[in-house]
Amino acid sequence: MVLVAALRLDGSGSGERRAEPGRSASAPSFEQLYEEHFDFVWRSVRRLGVAEAAIDDAVQDVFLVVHRRLPEFEARSSVKTWLFGIALRVAQGHRRSQRRRRDAGIVAEPSAGELARDPATPSPLESAERSEAVRALHAILGSLDEDRRTVFIMADLEQLAVPEIAEVLGMNVNTVHSRLRAAREQFEQAALRHQAKQQRRMG
Repeated sequence: MVLVAALRLDGSGSGERRAEPGRSASAPSFEQLYEEHFDFVWRSVRRLGVAEAAIDDAVQDVFLVVHRRLPEFEARSSVKTWLFGIALRVAQGHRRSQRRRRDAGIVAEPSAGELARDPATPSPLESAERSEAVRALHAILGSLDEDRRTVFIMADLEQLAVPEIAEVLGMNVNTVHSRLRAAREQFEQAALRHQAKQQRRMG
């Protein structure tokens, strides 16, 4: 799926380093978690629908929770799965806040510069092309139902296993499979609509 592959390039893999030799993978330090997984948390809250101007605040909130709850982490799931669960709850809170602010008429539209922001640093031409693709793909993600979008991001973009997704979301594996099939269908339909719209503009 070309669109999914392009979206995976949205910072995926950058900045995530291997654990330091001699340090237990089951007991990472906060500093290690922050350094290795900052990019993952950043793109997760962005993909989960947090407004561009609020992403930095949301990421900070995620790591505040991580710092507070790290002593409770028992490595029964992967660090990435644990972090995504925290990011998901923080993103949900930020979206609720965004809706309240929007209803009150106090949310500004993001600027062109904010929309073009990208955590990677490619060449100017690559940056322009990628920024346009990322904007389009995030718009498509935003058109998905919230529950389907979450499963789609976890499975198809972050490559988490279905049992891990079921654990984070508190549902059974069959429900995850069913929701993922529906999410993929909805994503494909939204992508086709977007492509048709672009072709009409060019024609």
